[in-house]
Amino acid sequence: MTATPDLGTFRLASPDLLRSAFRRHAAGVAVITARGEAGPVGFTATSLTSVCAEPPLLSFGISTGSSSWSAMAQSDHVGVHILGEHQQELAATFARSGADRFGPDTAWRDGPEGVPVLDEVLVWLVCRVVGRVPAGDHRIVLAEVVLGDPSGTGRPLLYHQGRFGGLRD
Repeated sequence: MTATPDLGTFRLASPDLLRSAFRRHAAGVAVITARGEAGPVGFTATSLTSVCAEPPLLSFGISTGSSSWSAMAQSDHVGVHILGEHQQELAATFARSGADRFGPDTAWRDGPEGVPVLDEVLVWLVCRVVGRVPAGDHRIVLAEVVLGDPSGTGRPLLYHQGRFGGLRD
C-alpha cells in the first residue's frame, strides 16, 4: 500500500519551494571549466545532465550573474569534471565566490582545445558548445562530448541537504 499525499499541505510554487524540494534531491558534483580572456574560469555544478548518447550530448546550467558566465558565453569548448568524494574541498573552492580557483592548491593543466583540465577527477570531458538556452536568470548550456578520460578511481561526490558527501554502504 502506498501513502497518499496530504493535499491540504501543499505550497504554491516559489523559489523557496524549489530550493526546499531540491535540497532533498541528491546530485552528483561536477566542475565546469573554460578558458577566459583573463585566464581559466570554472564553477561547481550540480545541474550536469546526460542528454543523449547519439550524438553524445550533455547539459548544465549557469547563472548569468556568475563570474564564469562571460567566459562560458564566449567559449567554443568547455571542460566537464565529475568529482570524487575525496574532492570536497575542490568543489567548495569552485563554489566559493572570490576564491582563487586555479591557485596553487588546484592541480590542473591546459588540455585539448585550451580547456583547463583538473587532475585526479573521476572523469574529465572536453565538450564543444552547441547551444545556450535562456532559462530565467540562467542559461542551459548544451555541449557535445569531443573526448575525455573516464579512468579515474573512487566514489562520486554528492551534494545533498546543502552539503557535500559520499555514498553510504
